Amino acid sequence: MNLSSVSQLTTFEEIDFSLMKYRQIDSKLFIKNRKKFMAHMKPKSIAVFNSNDVYPVSADSTMPFEQHRDIFYLSGADQEETILLLFPNAMDKKHKEVLFVRETNAHIAVWEGEKLTKEKATEVSGIETIYWLSDFDKTFFDLMTEAETIYFNTNEHYRQAVETQTREDRFIEKCKKDFPAHQWAKSNPILQKIRGVKEPEEIELLQQACDITEKGFRRILQFTKPGVWEYEMEAEFLHEFIRNRSKGFAYTPIIASGNNANVLHYIENNQQVKDGDLILMDVGAEYANYSSDMTRTIPANGKFTDRQKQVYNAVLRVKNEATKLLVPGSIWAEYHKEVGKIMTSELLGLGLLNKADVQNEDKDWPAYKKYFMHGTSHHIGLNTHDYGELKTPMKPNMVFTVEPGIYIPDEQMGIRIEDDVVIRETGEPFNLMQNIPIEIEEIEELMLG
Repeated sequence: MNLSSVSQLTTFEEIDFSLMKYRQIDSKLFIKNRKKFMAHMKPKSIAVFNSNDVYPVSADSTMPFEQHRDIFYLSGADQEETILLLFPNAMDKKHKEVLFVRETNAHIAVWEGEKLTKEKATEVSGIETIYWLSDFDKTFFDLMTEAETIYFNTNEHYRQAVETQTREDRFIEKCKKDFPAHQWAKSNPILQKIRGVKEPEEIELLQQACDITEKGFRRILQFTKPGVWEYEMEAEFLHEFIRNRSKGFAYTPIIASGNNANVLHYIENNQQVKDGDLILMDVGAEYANYSSDMTRTIPANGKFTDRQKQVYNAVLRVKNEATKLLVPGSIWAEYHKEVGKIMTSELLGLGLLNKADVQNEDKDWPAYKKYFMHGTSHHIGLNTHDYGELKTPMKPNMVFTVEPGIYIPDEQMGIRIEDDVVIRETGEPFNLMQNIPIEIEEIEELMLG
């Protein structure tokens, strides 16, 4: 429904609250997720999860809203000024799960967009008890008199580097001041455990994100030629993503031609593509807040040189062999050591390393790191670098990227190839990107055909 049609409505009840671009997710997923979380909570404990802020740019401008993935994972609520409260031992059963949402009306719907009604919030989340946010302080105080422990949702991801004070941070600060006699506990270890293993519904959502990414890549293969600009390629991806119900990129895209590919986090995307260049594209569509993460490297003119083929196929072999190692029981750190051995063999075959390089290598920085300096795999899900245990054995239905690369600045060449795969109970992982062109012959045929 567009704004012009909304503005003509006079009653709140007439407005169709379809909310997001993506199709509504069955609330059974969020019900399961909450049950898993609450099963790990201590007796007489409350857990609280806050939505993200709407962050300002300047004047009256704001950044597009992005929901905190934890409250989304547990409730499906995808709007600002939302709080989820879980209290399995609440004396009143209706307070075992409570979702607080911003009070809405027809005026807000016209000026700011559709917001959750209480009825829609129940439909989305599966939570029966919905209160307006203005009721939170009073309700929370009352329930805290029954509780002994409060779970705080701190960010403990191994890559986190947050400098901004979040809505969650402010809540924790106030809660410690207002309830100094309560015990504190951490939500994050529970979330790392349960979010790392995906439900079937989540894998379907990840597949949809990957399928949208495939559409974008196939479009790019038809579009790319010498003389185009990296940002034009970025725009082609974005067009295809949004027209398929995605908000856009799951992360800042990398469109790196020529030597730009040797900058691992090159995001300027402002150079003109030259004949003979390889173009490394690390992009992925999001769908319903779930991320895909793809990397493909293609020739600007549609034809790989013999040397480019050599290096490309070496990277592809490493990816294929590394994928086979992602099985239940594998340990993340040991897995990377094994991938390093596979890469070392390929670099020897390419003449980039010799036996002396390997024999004299620093064990803390092996010889292969000169050409492949980053990790091979990370969890993926609601976050591109998702939650998931890394020090315990891998489990079925964990979803990982596989993304080896070889970077040769002296040859103006950087090649990375990346797919997203699901660990299965037996056999090799299932490749969510199995339909995205990856073999040299198919790429060339689609670009030149």
